[in-house]
Amino acid sequence: MNKNQLGSSDLYVSEIGFGSMSLPQNEKEAIYLVEKAIDEGINFIDTADLYDFGRIEEVLGKALKGKREKVILTTKAGNHWEPGRDGWYWDPSKAYIKEAVKKSLMRLKTDYIDLYQLHGGTIDDPIDETIDAFEELKQEGVIRHYGISSIRPNVIREYVKRSTIVSVLMQYSILDRRPEEEMLALLKENNISVIARGPVAKGILSDGGLDKISDRGFLDYNKDELQQLFGEYKKASDPNRSLSQTAIRYCLSHPAVASAIPGASKESQLLENVNTVNTPELSSDELKAIHNLSKANTYKQHR
Repeated sequence: MNKNQLGSSDLYVSEIGFGSMSLPQNEKEAIYLVEKAIDEGINFIDTADLYDFGRIEEVLGKALKGKREKVILTTKAGNHWEPGRDGWYWDPSKAYIKEAVKKSLMRLKTDYIDLYQLHGGTIDDPIDETIDAFEELKQEGVIRHYGISSIRPNVIREYVKRSTIVSVLMQYSILDRRPEEEMLALLKENNISVIARGPVAKGILSDGGLDKISDRGFLDYNKDELQQLFGEYKKASDPNRSLSQTAIRYCLSHPAVASAIPGASKESQLLENVNTVNTPELSSDELKAIHNLSKANTYKQHR
């Protein structure tokens, strides 16, 4: 599998990563899936302390026993949960980030994190304090590099200007082309890589996607539009790829994107994701057709 350099870092990540949020509840099945992903050539595993209140990190800690050096491991922080308090709350303070990383390290059973990410962020955050926390963790050897997970243009711009982030994890797909308007070019110019999450748009951009379309639609597409697009998209797709493979290839076609991280809750989904690397890249005609069929969405908030 091809590996791409993550920004200006010394990390080289597989172009197909492994998003762990949808791991099965059964621990044995979850561990098997992680081990299978590594066996299939994936070296980039993404998680977060938020996922199932830390359970996913614990599962990964068990699955990576004896395999830690084979993977580029990334997790996230910034969402704070306290027993007795109703729900998670946003906390990008230095004190919390430095507390959260210790807990993630324990759950993941590792003494370092390759890429530590801020799991969100607003323009009203104490951004310099947050950056200081990540920089100190780098100096202490607890993390190798850091990035942010965000779809807020105003926040992304501040971190581009004020920090040494090597990546931005953002939602990007044929149905969510918002990053193309301005973010992808900005990040590419600053040698900051994009990690594309949600490349198959909650399963809508897959062969069984018609059944995944909800009455609420998706972003600025209503249900009827999605159903129509699905049929047209299927006609335009290369028969040598499944729809999800075309969707993943679409994300990877932009030079700013280092890795796409589709989720997988079963082996068949994982193998379909991995086998994307054995399918042809999108032709210029396919890209043009996709652009003509889909909407050039734009970020309307957080400007």
